[in-house]
Order: sequence, then C-alpha cells, then structure tokens
Amino acid sequence: MHLSNRDGALDLLKWLALLSMLLDHLRYVGFSVDWLYVPGRLAFPWFCLAMAANLDRAGARKTDWRYLGWLLLFSLVSEIPYRLYIPDPDTLNVMPTLALGLLVARGWQDRTLASRVLGAGALLLSALFSERLMFGFFGVLLPLTTLWVIRRPWYFAVLPGLVCLAANQWRVLFESARFGNELAIFGLIICLIAPLLGMLLSRHAQTAKPPPMRRWAYALYPGHFLLLLLIRQIAA
Repeated sequence: MHLSNRDGALDLLKWLALLSMLLDHLRYVGFSVDWLYVPGRLAFPWFCLAMAANLDRAGARKTDWRYLGWLLLFSLVSEIPYRLYIPDPDTLNVMPTLALGLLVARGWQDRTLASRVLGAGALLLSALFSERLMFGFFGVLLPLTTLWVIRRPWYFAVLPGLVCLAANQWRVLFESARFGNELAIFGLIICLIAPLLGMLLSRHAQTAKPPPMRRWAYALYPGHFLLLLLIRQIAA
C-alpha cells in the first residue's frame, strides 16, 4: 500500500515478507529444499501485518478502495502464473485471501453501512469457500486480528499467532509434529511467533531505510512465479 510518509520499518517488513515468500516457493523449483517451508511461514502473517499497519494509519480511508482494486486486479493477473508454477494447486493464489481480509478488517473498522455490508459479505464468502482460498477462513481473519492488537502490548500478539497457526493446516502440522517431524515442529513455532516478530520489527526498526515498496511491487507476485518457472525449465 502506498504511503505518503514512508515508514522504513514497514518497507523493511514488506521486503522481508517478499523474501520469505520467494524462499517458500523455491521448494517447487525441483531442488531438495523442503526446509524452506519454515521461513516461508513468515510471509503471509507479515503481509497481513503490513495491511493492518496501513489500515491503522491516519487517512487510511482515502486509499483503502484503491488498495482493494489493486488486490483484485492482481488476483486475476496472478492466477495463471500461479497455476503454471505450483503443481496441482487446490486453492486460488493468495491475493483473493488478502482482498477478502481487507474487506473484513475495513468492515470492522469503518462503521458506514457500505463497509459493514461488504465486510459481512466477505466473511460469508470466506466461510463458504474456505477450501478454495489459500490459508482459508482463518487466513481472511488474520488481517483483522492483527489490526486488533497492533497498538497493544507485545504479548497480545498471541491472538494473531493462534489465527496464523489455524490458517496453516494446523492439524497436519500437529500430527506430523507428534511423530517428531522437525519441519512440522519448527513450522508450528514460526506460525505462532510470526506476528510477534513482525510487530517487534515494525516497532524497533524505525531507522531502517530500505528501497520504498510502491505500487509496482504488486507485479512482483506474478513476476516471481514466471521467474521461478523459467529457472525450473532451465534446471530440468
């Protein structure tokens, strides 16, 4: 989301979330790098935290709907590259989840009838089509739960941590962790602490000055699928 007064910590959070997503998707290039699943669990909660931070700032109402428009546009643009790269996907790409999450969070935040109706509609859609959404129903709730705690003491981050875990196939992770699977164990831990790590970073990295992440960054999502697809074809 574009900011008129750049927040260096927030830009850093977005870049690190993008790096985490890239590492996660490297697992599908063809190399034996399953351990990248663990740092990959940081990407979605950190993107949700960036969304919550933008909603929380002054003047957010002026750009919310433009932000939603970009999310919807790149939901469509990203679907073909996503399906070309990810083998046999059973969900849509992540953008629809973020778009619905934005509507739900905005519906709670804004008391106008239009926002409340759209938020309720987004919540209903996410419940009905949870299996088709990446990170499911709880993924749609994560921006809202992060917005609830973004100004509270650090220990309130346990709430979005639990929601993040629920969004990440927690039953599969728990079952694998019971049998000593280290990836599942570390995956559980990262899901639980990812919102806390992001909140600490956003509060204590104010002097950071990474390159500003502006609207062009939306194109990095479909673009990175195409780049990784090319790498997979070359490495095959």
